[in-house]
Amino acid sequence: MKHSILGAALLLFASSACQQPGTATKQSDKIDRKAVVSRHNVHLSGIDTLGSLTVGNGRFAFTVDVTGLQSFPVAYANGVALGTQSEWGWHSFPNDQALTFSETLDTFNFNGNHPAVYSVQKKKGRGKAASDYFRANPQRIQLGNIGLVLLKKNGQEATCQDLTQIDQTLDLWTGTITSKFELEGTAVEVLTCADSAQDQIAFSIQSDLLKEGRIGVRFRYPTPLTGFSDKAINYDNYPGNTTSVVSSDSQAVFKRRIDTSRYGVQANWTHRATLIPKSVNEYILTPDSHNNRFSCTVAFEPGARASLPGPLTFSQVQQHSTNGWKRFWQSGAAVDFSQCTDKRAFELERRVVLSQYLLRVQEAGDNPPQETGLTYNSWYGKPHMEMIWWHMAQWALWGRPELLAPALNWYFRALPTATEIARRQGYKGVRWPKMTDNQGRETSSNVGSFLIWQQPHLIYLAELIYQDTHDKAFLKKYQDLVFKTADFMASFASYDSASQRYNLGKGIIPAQECFKAAETYNPPYELAYWKWGLQTAQSWRQRLGLAPDSQWQAVIDHLAPLAIKDGLYKGAADVTDSYSPNCRYTIDHPAVLMALSTLPANHSVDTAVMSRTFDTVEKVWHWEHTWGWDFPMVAMTAARLHRPEEAINALFKNVKTNTYLVNGHNYQDGRLTIYLPGNGALLSAIALMCAGSKEDPQHNLGFPKDGSWNVRWEGFEQLP
Repeated sequence: MKHSILGAALLLFASSACQQPGTATKQSDKIDRKAVVSRHNVHLSGIDTLGSLTVGNGRFAFTVDVTGLQSFPVAYANGVALGTQSEWGWHSFPNDQALTFSETLDTFNFNGNHPAVYSVQKKKGRGKAASDYFRANPQRIQLGNIGLVLLKKNGQEATCQDLTQIDQTLDLWTGTITSKFELEGTAVEVLTCADSAQDQIAFSIQSDLLKEGRIGVRFRYPTPLTGFSDKAINYDNYPGNTTSVVSSDSQAVFKRRIDTSRYGVQANWTHRATLIPKSVNEYILTPDSHNNRFSCTVAFEPGARASLPGPLTFSQVQQHSTNGWKRFWQSGAAVDFSQCTDKRAFELERRVVLSQYLLRVQEAGDNPPQETGLTYNSWYGKPHMEMIWWHMAQWALWGRPELLAPALNWYFRALPTATEIARRQGYKGVRWPKMTDNQGRETSSNVGSFLIWQQPHLIYLAELIYQDTHDKAFLKKYQDLVFKTADFMASFASYDSASQRYNLGKGIIPAQECFKAAETYNPPYELAYWKWGLQTAQSWRQRLGLAPDSQWQAVIDHLAPLAIKDGLYKGAADVTDSYSPNCRYTIDHPAVLMALSTLPANHSVDTAVMSRTFDTVEKVWHWEHTWGWDFPMVAMTAARLHRPEEAINALFKNVKTNTYLVNGHNYQDGRLTIYLPGNGALLSAIALMCAGSKEDPQHNLGFPKDGSWNVRWEGFEQLP
């Protein structure tokens, strides 16, 4: 069944199951989706600061520790932080020096006849101050900590080490976290969930400690940070961070201000309770001692006059969560590895199921996501547009295009900025910024300003939605963006009259970011992507009854081929040595393989050459210097090369950045304890490995045919 996206963005957690040709279609053969999902419910029996669990709805997320709330944010700060973030929660510190973005600009002339202006990170004076300011501002904010205050018998506040008999479970089918533990022999049980539509969480506490007056709820509002990350534990006094509150026996409304940013937080609870301020941004809610049960709902809303929703009960929020998750799991694609005999199959299924949960919680909103979703800030909370494919293409490939379409509206908001970037650099059309925010503003960068592989993503993602829906209204809505993107791509390619070829660069940094902009031209992935993107834009013109664009076609017909040396694809045309053991170009993303991962051969790639290149990369690459999405990307290339054993091996390569934690997060290092592009890439790889591509529509393309991988699936869309 195909999907219509018109209006679907308003229907959270709503879609319907579909079948793919080549999969089982009889009702008796349908996958038992609840069984697949439920066998991977997350269970913790001890404190694991990397095992934090999250509830949310794709636009808002709330991450908790073993108590089911954010009781110990400092203890978890170096693990998976206990964040409360939303799409709308942004803030800028005052620009006290009246810095201007123009002070970040510098002119480069990489090819001798084309001066172009880029925003870079300057090293001194006002230029440095401006670069630093506009890189860090605006930043995404942590909306607040909501945690338990647990008192021991001696009146001291308990630490996480005082908890015993820990038993915590995330029920993936309902989105409910059940947290059980004991404090000094007394049991506590907390249920936690999030509303499927509103930015609201709910929790219920059951314990005799309530009757002893030894449980409270702490509301604490940290100050944003302008550093790389924000773990929601900056409790320093800052005069711009203030909270005012109006409360009664059963409700509190917190009016929040951080400089010019405003939002509201409304808490509603059962039974009587007393709210006491501890500081300007910290409040303790203490239930009365007549009951051993207490429940509370907490809603977040943007704006100085936030129109907070009417009070919902815990039961209502829990029911919304249950209904929403049931609809989600029953929509789109599903895959079942239970009939596989390879010992790795169960772990692969676990990663696949948990990746779907994490991305539905954190990356199904109206904007491109940041690398760490809605948990904590990385890169100041800003999305990286070269990564949107790895985050979000999986929605369309898994038959859920309605969860991708809303984020593409970002390109309309970014259009003025993208137009200006192209203009000041002397190109036609639009050049999409790399590191940005919800409004598409540009960020100073010595790397990001020279990347180009984010440019065709809009064409690719729009094409995925069209292929799923065949909706001509969608073509018309996005035709201007697609055509202007193609205009930039064609004008960016420079013609070399000696070779009678169009080149990309000099003046680019490819996906493999260890290359220098001043030297680099014609990297293989970008060349293949440029050609495919322009060909697809021409297809859009044909579908709309328009004649082909002659300049686009000239670039398509005369774009430089992928450079080859010694029978292998080079990392870029200017490179003399791509693969010796100590070569500086055998770190970071093995982007040479990307020319045949998300893309078909498409007259750009010789699969025999790519196969030899694949073998060489496997041998010489410094895999310890790669990223989490690299491994699914390599698996996709292996699958397209009809090398399924290598595809599976890539998914299980024993490298730290290919670690998947108990909660399903793709761990990178102490700085990036979660990395959602790895999860998104895994789901895209599974779609290709199961359903093949339109160019090569093989069933279970990426799985060995020795009988050990009897993979059952339904509902996938094919890659190009």
